[in-house]
Amino acid sequence: MTDKPTEADLNALDVTDAEAAEINSIAQPLVPDAAPDANDDLVQIDSTADGVVFVTINRPEKKNAFDAATIAALHEAFETLHGADRVRAVFIRGAGGAFSAGADLNWMRDAAGWSESDNRDDALGLARMLKALHDVPALTVAVVEGNAVGGGAGIVAACDMAVAVEGARFAFSEVKLGLIPATIAPYVIEAVGARRARQLFLTGNAFDADYAAHAGLIDLVLPEGSVDEFIGMLSDSLTGNAPGAMGDAKRLVNDIAYHKIDTGLLDETAKRIARARVSEEGREGVAAFLEKRKASWTV
Repeated sequence: MTDKPTEADLNALDVTDAEAAEINSIAQPLVPDAAPDANDDLVQIDSTADGVVFVTINRPEKKNAFDAATIAALHEAFETLHGADRVRAVFIRGAGGAFSAGADLNWMRDAAGWSESDNRDDALGLARMLKALHDVPALTVAVVEGNAVGGGAGIVAACDMAVAVEGARFAFSEVKLGLIPATIAPYVIEAVGARRARQLFLTGNAFDADYAAHAGLIDLVLPEGSVDEFIGMLSDSLTGNAPGAMGDAKRLVNDIAYHKIDTGLLDETAKRIARARVSEEGREGVAAFLEKRKASWTV
């Protein structure tokens, strides 16, 4: 993470007050104590003034494979974004032309010698990181270039949306190592369904971007060289959306998915729309629509 910019830094950049607020809200971590294994060099966070954040896994020499330090750094990054203001979209990428090769070989070698209790504690780190990603109150988008294997493919599943460049490859190959994809399973099942997850987990076979789209793991296959264009188009399409409402809409889906449609659910949804109508964003949005002007959050 970068340090909070000083007033002199902001003046030198000649940014507006609104832009300064965006920089501060993202650059200043809201996690009170960094995870002991976290290494900020392993994960890069960049942001724009219009509420777009880029989280990059930065271990290109290891094809962005996970170890405890990388997982801790990702967890810290995602927890920070839970408290960042006016963030609309978070794009997750891997450095150096690969998304993530899954578990680091040295980390796996070390884990083989640990006790069951130690392995449980270690696995909880990955589980908590994925949950923090899943619950980021903005649109999370995995942008896959190269391979996404094991936990790397789990990150793809935990995002709200995912795209892959032609030539990308995916695999849930844990069973070939005598293991199971336990911590990533809830997100893969949510993305592709239980039947397809059984097929992907039990075969352990690699598959291409077209099949990933067919299975529901990703949403689009992008031609080579079109990633920046896709990011720009999606980001531009979100500039009229109220950031707070986006977060509330995401929580709405997470909270009521698969819930029985009963009186309790009816009451809960009524409470939520009532709360939204009297919120600052709700009042401003309706007023802007009636007055035929742009809402205050529109970039």
